[in-house]
Amino acid sequence: MARVDRICLLLGLALSTLAGLWHFAIPYQYRWHDHLTHVPRPITVSVDWINFFFSLLLAGLSLLVIRHRDRLEHDQVARELLALLVLTWTARVVLTVAHPWAYDLMFAAQLSSFLIVWALLALPFLRLYRRTPTPTR
Repeated sequence: MARVDRICLLLGLALSTLAGLWHFAIPYQYRWHDHLTHVPRPITVSVDWINFFFSLLLAGLSLLVIRHRDRLEHDQVARELLALLVLTWTARVVLTVAHPWAYDLMFAAQLSSFLIVWALLALPFLRLYRRTPTPTR
């Protein structure tokens, strides 16, 4: 893997890990429960669980790829983990554009940051995918 790809990948993985860790705090930072006072408790708990597991999976998957990044050229499972992470960020960008809650500064900041992380992960992945031979069975 080229040096620029390794740097972009590591930076993208670090940002993805930080986004996953930050997501644990978002419900408290933005006081989600203040806006859910008239919502049945099962829905409130569901929102908490979805956020918790999304945060855990995003941070965990990013850390796994960081741990195995030296194997990406030789290990198909490591490449598949990276592919799943790229797919996650692709879906995040598409959902932000297709279903925004408002077109304001927050939308622009989110879309910009999501696109940056996506590009830092997707471009090295695509170059790696093009160069890696398909395994024969």
